[in-house]
Amino acid sequence: MAAKIELLLQRYRVFSGFIISAIYIYFADPGPRSMPLGLIIALLGLAIRFWAAGHIRKGNELDTGGPYAFTRNPLYFGSFLLAVGFGVASGVWWLAAICVIFFLSIYLPVIRVESSELNAVFGAEYEEYKKNVPVFFPSLRGYKKSGRKFDFGLYLKNGEYNAILGAAAISAFLLARYYDVI
Repeated sequence: MAAKIELLLQRYRVFSGFIISAIYIYFADPGPRSMPLGLIIALLGLAIRFWAAGHIRKGNELDTGGPYAFTRNPLYFGSFLLAVGFGVASGVWWLAAICVIFFLSIYLPVIRVESSELNAVFGAEYEEYKKNVPVFFPSLRGYKKSGRKFDFGLYLKNGEYNAILGAAAISAFLLARYYDVI
């Protein structure tokens, strides 16, 4: 039963994000302290996602270099920082809490599903990686490097520029709300 729920959450995570976004847009009330702090946190999350997207080869080989040497899920960790950042920038504490709770309720099950899938594909190699690299919050001690460098072409292929566009749109909305344009 739990596995079915996890698969369902994985399938509908983007759609449910639109619902949370509508609530966010309605209630956000950024302030002179909350907005800059939140945008800095969100920018850090965006940078981590950028770095990760230039390393991940989605199913072709186990990614252990770059940010994957510090956390097994740098894309999700970056998304978490985006959620925290935009939650803080909203200026509404309960909205920030909803952003974090939503993120964790969707992505923790997704991480479990994907871990099982990676284990099935990469076996012992993934088991060793799991023993040495934390699942979510990064370690300061990196795992052995894969030798690959950041690949901007791979970044583009992975479509990560969409995260930049989304973050820019949310930031523009917050600025417009802050200056009473909308």
